[in-house]
Amino acid sequence: MKTCDARGVAPEKIHLVGNVIVDTLVFLLPHALERWKVGALNRWDGKPYALVTLHRPSNVDEPITLRNIIEALDDISRSITVIFPVHPRTRERLKTVNAQCSMINMHIVDPMSYLDFLALECHAKLVITDSGGIQEETTYLGVPCLTVRGNTERPITVDIGTNILVGQDMERLIAEVKRIVRGERKRGQVPPLWDGHAAERIAKVIINWKCSA
Repeated sequence: MKTCDARGVAPEKIHLVGNVIVDTLVFLLPHALERWKVGALNRWDGKPYALVTLHRPSNVDEPITLRNIIEALDDISRSITVIFPVHPRTRERLKTVNAQCSMINMHIVDPMSYLDFLALECHAKLVITDSGGIQEETTYLGVPCLTVRGNTERPITVDIGTNILVGQDMERLIAEVKRIVRGERKRGQVPPLWDGHAAERIAKVIINWKCSA
């Protein structure tokens, strides 16, 4: 599949191949689901929960911003369990934040392996994140995603996927979570060519190019 590029690149040099992140997800998804089935994560089974990741400097390096986010998550935890595997840099920043939290239904846990995180992601009611890759994964998995950023390098996840940009507006974050909990979630679609075969198409393009050189 070919198209034209606004920057003047010749159409024959452009190949739409898909998303290699999705290739990795598709390959490892059965292993992640097996982790769930065998009970490695069964303490979360049967409980609706929001899965959280935060690591970007714009969110965690400014104490007031981080405090606002943590207090918003605490508010959210009153209506749904919050599971927050904490990135090491985020954990260090949390030590400097004087957030007013009950912590009754918010579980701050150690970083997880990719398989364990993917298993939690698959079964989450929603995901709150500032990670680019997770925006893509949730779109493929059909899981609502609320991104705590004002912009994204993955606009397709917003345009046709399950992603909503809430920026650093914590009132909006809380409101969007309540909508999802009520069943008023955004219905997204998996983008074209996000089928787990991007690497094969890339290899085919390279082989054809080498053979014609």
